[in-house]
Amino acid sequence: MGKLQQFDITFANNKVVYSPGESVSGTVKIRTGHPLHYKAIKVNCHGSCGISNKLNDASWALEEQYFNRTVSLADRGTLAAGEHTFPFQFLIPVAAPTSFEGPFGKIIYRVMAAIDTPRFSKDYKAQKPFYLLNMLNLNEVTDIDHPNETVTTKKFSYLLVKTGTLMLKSGSDLRGYIPGQVIKLSTEIHNKSGKDTGCVLASLVQKVTYKTKRPVFDLRTIAEVEGAGVKAGKHAEWREQIIVPPLPQSALAGCSLIDIDYFIRVSLKSPDAVVTLPIFIGNIAVNLSPSRPALPRPDLCGAPGAAGVTPSAPPAEEELCAGVVASEEIPTKSHSQQDPSGQPVTTFPGAFSPAPGGAPPPGYRRPDASAPLFCVSTGSTIPFFTEGDVTPVPTSCSLILPPEYSSCDYPHEPPPTYEESCSSANPSFNGTE
Repeated sequence: MGKLQQFDITFANNKVVYSPGESVSGTVKIRTGHPLHYKAIKVNCHGSCGISNKLNDASWALEEQYFNRTVSLADRGTLAAGEHTFPFQFLIPVAAPTSFEGPFGKIIYRVMAAIDTPRFSKDYKAQKPFYLLNMLNLNEVTDIDHPNETVTTKKFSYLLVKTGTLMLKSGSDLRGYIPGQVIKLSTEIHNKSGKDTGCVLASLVQKVTYKTKRPVFDLRTIAEVEGAGVKAGKHAEWREQIIVPPLPQSALAGCSLIDIDYFIRVSLKSPDAVVTLPIFIGNIAVNLSPSRPALPRPDLCGAPGAAGVTPSAPPAEEELCAGVVASEEIPTKSHSQQDPSGQPVTTFPGAFSPAPGGAPPPGYRRPDASAPLFCVSTGSTIPFFTEGDVTPVPTSCSLILPPEYSSCDYPHEPPPTYEESCSSANPSFNGTE
């Protein structure tokens, strides 16, 4: 290796995840086999965001800088043969946004060291990234504790001359969640027609907006659940749950070039109807007071004893509008977060956790004691590291995570759904009614 045998950067306590307002400290280590003349030894700490309208393009169309500081560790001299250590420390601004990496942009932080040598000699450089987590406290989001529900009505024609009306109503128990929490969905479908509907699908969707001159929108299905259709003339109710996997937080406060939004999309095929429920993904969970009411159960026409009434033939249109009709529970056909046994994957602490002293529900698996209990996602394609003064390791969480952005050709082709990406390993995704 010539004169320079080692030139690297080490963070104090091997820490790689920091918070705004913290100090990034560490050492630059240099080992030489022979004396090395230098003009300066410098270290720089840099944080910036760059975006492009081309997939995985490092030539940014727009950039913004959060901080850029350089300090001189040594000025003009000679490093004797042997090992040399130079400490450094930088303060991270409190407004710096969370790290993020996507197919059309990045928010990156790194420390770089350089040895400037005399003229005609080779300069030496080293760099090491670190990740920033600017915590999003969901309790500070406006109206986060308000009910989250929406409804749509669709009029449609069938059999050329007949018309019908369909009401689709859906709601979630909260407006904000953290990774590991369970989204509890409740959907009501009122089919006022003589025709059966198609399947109902609930999806957790991530939308990333890159604010180039011509904005790029990257939509990606994180998880989805499929339920059966609703028979003619029926009121039906569907209750399901989606576990929030490790995901970048909503918004990215402090960044003006990238926005991240999440929503639950509930759609029905034949007739086509869709509702969306905006939600927030954060780092500090919503405080649930004891007096907070639970999500109300949808009023399925309010008639006791209506369940279990199955007409021998579809009722006429005038009958559908005139009185109370039967109600039913919609069965779930497939769930992208099921393991091969068909049971929900629940490795997050607190997800489907049994009550103190109670028996665990079916499918509940206690977390592996050797697995990190607190994991952060610092971007869509960065490994999930543990937090603390330990050597970072990838999380052992077995949840099905979103597909790698780097392997997807979106927006030229739509991203794969969870069902498509996992069906080869999980035959339960191809469920039938």
